[in-house]
Amino acid sequence: MSPGKSISPLVITAGEPAGIGPEICLELADTQWAGQLVVIASAEMLAQRATLLGKSVQIDEYQVGSSPAKGALTVLDVPLRNTAICGRPDTANAQSLLDGISRAVEGCLAGEFSGLVTAPLQKSIINDAGIGFTGHTEFLAELTDSPDPVMLLVADKLRVALASTHLPLREVPGYLTTDGISRVLRVLYADLKTKFRITDPEIVVCGLNPHAGEGGHLGTEDQEIIAPAIEICVAEGMNVRGPLPADTAFTPAAGHADAVLAMYHDQGLPVIKYAGFGNAVNVTLGLPIIRTSVDHGTALDIAGNGSADSGSLIAAVRLAAELAGQ
Repeated sequence: MSPGKSISPLVITAGEPAGIGPEICLELADTQWAGQLVVIASAEMLAQRATLLGKSVQIDEYQVGSSPAKGALTVLDVPLRNTAICGRPDTANAQSLLDGISRAVEGCLAGEFSGLVTAPLQKSIINDAGIGFTGHTEFLAELTDSPDPVMLLVADKLRVALASTHLPLREVPGYLTTDGISRVLRVLYADLKTKFRITDPEIVVCGLNPHAGEGGHLGTEDQEIIAPAIEICVAEGMNVRGPLPADTAFTPAAGHADAVLAMYHDQGLPVIKYAGFGNAVNVTLGLPIIRTSVDHGTALDIAGNGSADSGSLIAAVRLAAELAGQ
């Protein structure tokens, strides 16, 4: 999607109002995409944050069917229950944040918006409010009735997907199944073809254990669970290989890969964040909508002091725009 092209706008959710989400969203007014974006947040909160930071940002009210203005921040107002204070999340505001995401998804499903970009939420504060919340990925899957969401992190040409997402490490081996891994691989393969337009994606799969189990001497999951999933997908015509030891799966020794499937969160994310921290993008596959996100958290400790880096949000907008244009 190029600036000025006639297409439904992207929608951005500003995330935890006590964190850096609002201020990195304010930076979007100065980008080439400003006329193609709608931010869902409390307009009053965004104006207050702009004043705190000494920024002059024109905030326009969003009207359904209207085109966002270049050089301004177009905002679909979702008021907060309590005034946001930097660095101090408030459980009273939790529901309005989820309401904003729900509104964004509703608009994407209806074609009002061409894709969704999310700033970070403080998961703990939502749970402290008595609302069960594992993360954006799982919540979006529930809203869109998508049984197999897949988390993909992108930094330039490096793409890392996860077979499991937000689980305690001790629960990962019991969570992984041959059927589950094969379903993740199907979603990953299909979306690499349709959303990223890769004709015949090559996927490398990490083992769970050191040395991919060392022939069963360092764990049997690699032979008994992961390898059969790969065999199923290869039989279905997918270009998938592994399981490879995770310490070599990301290196040139593993050969070309359009994506690497890691078995758990901290097996894959340290690599992608080292490769592109500040510019990496989180993409949710397996949804009927486009969704990208930043690769960082709410950064409560620096909220409001003007040092937040908007690089990852801008990268997320850029990638969402490219996917929407396809």
